[in-house]
Amino acid sequence: KDIALAIRYAVDNGAQVVNMSFGKAYSPYQDEVIAAIKYAEENGVLLVHAAGNDGKDIGEESNFPQPKYDQMDEEFKNWIEVGASTRYKKKLAASFSNWSDKDVDIYAPGLEIYSTVPQSEYEESQGTSMAAPMVTGLAALLKSYFPKLTMFEIRDIILQSGQDIDCETPLPGDTKMVPFKALCETGKIANVYNAVEMAMEWEAKK
Repeated sequence: KDIALAIRYAVDNGAQVVNMSFGKAYSPYQDEVIAAIKYAEENGVLLVHAAGNDGKDIGEESNFPQPKYDQMDEEFKNWIEVGASTRYKKKLAASFSNWSDKDVDIYAPGLEIYSTVPQSEYEESQGTSMAAPMVTGLAALLKSYFPKLTMFEIRDIILQSGQDIDCETPLPGDTKMVPFKALCETGKIANVYNAVEMAMEWEAKK
């Protein structure tokens, strides 16, 4: 109920992109959540969701909410699922990050992120809950500078313009080395510079 109402509240109050740094392994009242996500989709609102921090393949073990449910014929078109990367080339995928070659779209920095905490303080935090806001912020940046672009176009730009990663990294939750491209559908890490360049090209064509 809280998730469904929160999404509807954001849409009704003018949000164009919503960060969703939350998740769980079960979803007992899916119809309400699905209806709320569809409401956001119908209103052109982009939803950015953290993939979760269990070091698991969410293609095999779900992390709700998610871009497609069993009762749906196709995925939502207003969704980005984000895994967490690090600044360490030999361990580029964060050890805690959930992953999936189909159900995670892209990675973004999610380790040792210096951010605000209650009582006007700052500290380093980690998690896909830190990575998702990186992508949400990028979407907001692009919309503010390129207002002619729809949030669906901005989603495509973020996914297409990410930095291609051609190396191996330990499988999150394991020590086995795997290609980074096996951990998300794009095989990329979100890249602000590339996204801005692509957005300039796309808007120029409008």
